[in-house]
Amino acid sequence: MQKFDARATLAKRRADVAEMFDGVAGRYDLMNDLMTGGLQRAWRRELERSIAPGPGQRILDLAAGTGTSSRRLADSGALVIPADLSFNMLAEGRKRQPDLPFVNADALQLPFADDTFDAVTISYGLRNVEDTAAALSEMRRVTAPGGKIVIAEFSTPTWAPFRAVYREWIMATLPALARPFSSNPRAYDYLAESILAWPDQEKLAGLLSAAGWNDVEWKNLSGGIVALHRAVA
Repeated sequence: MQKFDARATLAKRRADVAEMFDGVAGRYDLMNDLMTGGLQRAWRRELERSIAPGPGQRILDLAAGTGTSSRRLADSGALVIPADLSFNMLAEGRKRQPDLPFVNADALQLPFADDTFDAVTISYGLRNVEDTAAALSEMRRVTAPGGKIVIAEFSTPTWAPFRAVYREWIMATLPALARPFSSNPRAYDYLAESILAWPDQEKLAGLLSAAGWNDVEWKNLSGGIVALHRAVA
C-alpha cells in the first residue's frame, strides 16, 4: 500500500485539506467504519431521516467523498449533486456511483445560482472548511426559501465524565488505529485535533443563526459524539 504524509493543520488551508483527502480516498469508507465501530452507518440513517428526501427534490451533498450518503439520498428519487474539494475523492466516487453527477466544489465559493436547492447537507466536512461562518452563508445562498440545511458533525459529549474520557481516547486512539490501515496515517492526527477544536452544539447553532438560517435545532447522537444540526432558509 502506498503511503502518503500530507495533512492539514487547524488553519485549514484549502490546498492542504484537498491534498490530505486525496491521500485517503481509496480507504476512506473503510476507515470510517473502523474508527466508529460501525456507528457511522446508524448516524447516516439519522441524517437521511432528517433530510427526508423524496422524488423531485434538489439536494446538494457537500464534502460528499465517495458518495455513500449521496447514493442513499438519490435512491429516494431526489436529484442529488455530490460535491467535494478533493479530486481523488471525486474519482473514487465516480467509480463507485457512476450515475451520480459529482462536482468539484469549494464550500466557500459554490458554483451554483442562488436558491437552487431544496436541501443542502454536509457530513463531517464543515469542520474542515477554512471559514465556517462564510461556508454557512454560502450554503444559505444556494438554498431556496423554505429549504433546509442538515449538518452531521462530530461534537461535544453531553455527559461530563464521558466527555473527559472521550477527549483522551480521541487523541490516543484515532491516530493509532489509522497507522496499520490508512494510506495516510498523519491525516488522522489532524482529524483528532480538529474534532477537539470544533465548537460545541450551541455555538454551532449560533453560527447558523448568524448566517441567516431560521428555526435552528440539533439532535445529539451517541451521547453527543455526533450532532445533527438542522435549520430552514
